[in-house]
Amino acid sequence: MPHSPARTSGRHVSVEIPDLSCWWESALLVPSRHRRLYLGVELVVLYLGLPLLLYTQRAALDGWVAPILLLLAAGCTAVLWWDDSFNQRQLWNRGAFRQHLARTLRWFVPGAISVGVLFAVLRPDLLWMLPQTKTQVWLILMLTYPVLSVYPQEIVFRAFFFHRYHPLFRTIRSKVVASSIAFGLAHIIFANWVAPLMTTVMGGLLGRTYVRTGSTLQTTLEHGLWGGFAFTIGLGWFVFSGALG
Repeated sequence: MPHSPARTSGRHVSVEIPDLSCWWESALLVPSRHRRLYLGVELVVLYLGLPLLLYTQRAALDGWVAPILLLLAAGCTAVLWWDDSFNQRQLWNRGAFRQHLARTLRWFVPGAISVGVLFAVLRPDLLWMLPQTKTQVWLILMLTYPVLSVYPQEIVFRAFFFHRYHPLFRTIRSKVVASSIAFGLAHIIFANWVAPLMTTVMGGLLGRTYVRTGSTLQTTLEHGLWGGFAFTIGLGWFVFSGALG
């Protein structure tokens, strides 16, 4: 099936964008008429309506955040898997992962040090709170978070979003911005301003990585590194489902 590599700001990027003629013919569960309208409504329902609904029900969400995310990710994966215009390699893409691993670590180490110092100055009361006060919970998070939370999120907010809603955006940059906003909105359920702001910024960085590498595995690594770091130093309390209610 035809795919064309995307370009943005004159630089080559690795995420594969389907030829729209192929997309129109092969995209799964998209009606033949009023396709952009249908996709726009679908996007709003999934990435705005659902977070708002969950926000209104957040008091009852304790223990249900992960199952809801896994169910949503399973549905997105099924749509992508049976969509003939999607390159399934992007759900993993280990080759791109190996190629960009060193760059990820070069950015993460100084970034984590800077964020850690700033957080220690601004919120010393939360520093190391989770590993110190809920050690068992922290250990379980470190083991299960990448598989049960990070990878499903990367399917929903990167692989699915970038492919499914490609016809709605004129540029790759606008798609990165939209996906980062959607990622931030998904975290309004935690009812604090830090969670959506922090995750919107992170969503932009992860979106750029996905565009550059075409690898959900690569964005999962970056997301997992930053998420594990955040939960360890205390910043993750703002996006911890145990803090709901």
